[in-house]
Amino acid sequence: MGQEAGTRAVVLGGSIAGLFAARVLADAYDEVLIVDRDKLVGVKGVRRFCPQSHQANGLLARGVQVMEELFPGLTQEMVDYGVPTGDLSGSCRWYARGNRLKQQHAGLTTLGVVRPMFEWFIRERVQQFPNVTFVEEHDILGLTTTADKSQVTGARVQKRGTDHDEVIEADLVVDATGRGSRTPVWLEQLGYEKPFEERKKIDLGYVTQHFRLREGANGFQNDVAINQIAHDVAPRGNVFFLVEDGKVELTTYGILGDHPPTDYEGLMAWLKALPVKDVYNTLRYADPVDKAMPFKFPTTLRRHYQKLRRFPEGLLVTGDAVTTFNPVYAQGMSVAALCALVLRQHLHSGAAPVPQDYFRDLATDAIDQAWEMTNQIDLSLPGVEGERPFKVKMGNWFLKRVQIAATHDGSITAEYFKTAGLIQKPEALMKPGFALKVLWKSLFGPAKESREQFTFPVAEGVEPAFGGTTELPKAA
Repeated sequence: MGQEAGTRAVVLGGSIAGLFAARVLADAYDEVLIVDRDKLVGVKGVRRFCPQSHQANGLLARGVQVMEELFPGLTQEMVDYGVPTGDLSGSCRWYARGNRLKQQHAGLTTLGVVRPMFEWFIRERVQQFPNVTFVEEHDILGLTTTADKSQVTGARVQKRGTDHDEVIEADLVVDATGRGSRTPVWLEQLGYEKPFEERKKIDLGYVTQHFRLREGANGFQNDVAINQIAHDVAPRGNVFFLVEDGKVELTTYGILGDHPPTDYEGLMAWLKALPVKDVYNTLRYADPVDKAMPFKFPTTLRRHYQKLRRFPEGLLVTGDAVTTFNPVYAQGMSVAALCALVLRQHLHSGAAPVPQDYFRDLATDAIDQAWEMTNQIDLSLPGVEGERPFKVKMGNWFLKRVQIAATHDGSITAEYFKTAGLIQKPEALMKPGFALKVLWKSLFGPAKESREQFTFPVAEGVEPAFGGTTELPKAA
């Protein structure tokens, strides 16, 4: 595939990070090609080569803001389609250490959309750019460079089902191929140093399944999600939320080898054993619409490209190909969106991006905050290996105080999720006035009402989908 007059950028990988990257590249290059192994255009379902398509994927509040900046009106477009929306702090029911946090709206938009549909919405918008083309069902074989290896000039690809490769020439290649990125290998083959890789073993396993609530039984009430956060005493949790088409999506997880089962009876027993019974009680009156799908995530991973002294021109890396977070904290897609903003900053001058400058800004503006947060929380679990300096110990001590105080005061919940949603820096929680309020509110432990099990009325005549000892009150 030769290049005619004009500039061309090639994005390797058509998932979320690749789509966000293509969006900003479309403003700077005459032509943008997105190469992927899967069929992409028009696909609304699970993709073969996207292993997390079956699982819950969330966009944090900051990610929603960036999405709206890059694709104006897309949030409303999703809502009009039937995607449930709410406030991360005000209409999501959160439990920390088994205690319910007091809710308060904070302007933190959350969307209940399954991963394949979210990709479809973004992809449909990207397709509207006349200079963007999808090169579907192509394997990515490697890079092409100048003779001295200093400049990447394109990518070698191969149409699936054929035995010959071809070269797509490019002024810029962006690797958005995810955790399995081969850029470190390609760098070594070209005579460059591989980036230092930072890993933390968490041995996370989770299971996702979709259900439909029976008419007359809605454990969500006015909420859009019911979420439990794993902690040191009970390293299990769940996210459970309303999604489009009248369904609900359940993902439940366990850390350090304690993984949920996939059979129906076993999964229900797992949910019943969680500290809070809301999800179990709700699913007693729901019917599964698909099979439970497992996924294992052994380690978090960060590739420190910003520390490399040499890097070939014409090549950048983005999204999970740089950093793969603990998926429990839903940071990946939002950080991919932030990576696109950094990329856009380095395209403004009209000159080719300088890789070292890009990776430096990527670390500080897109990755550092989320990475430090995921490490901080992971290290609160005693079985996770890693150094715990005083700063980490104090941070986790204070986070526990915040969660306790939030059972008394919704304004603390709101500030907590502004930080978790990447809207504000963690330092905001340490401001003297806020810190004093946290310490005072947490002094006598969680609020009494936060420990009460949530119950909901079930209309007369609605039968449970399965048995159980938990009895729910009948509506009058």
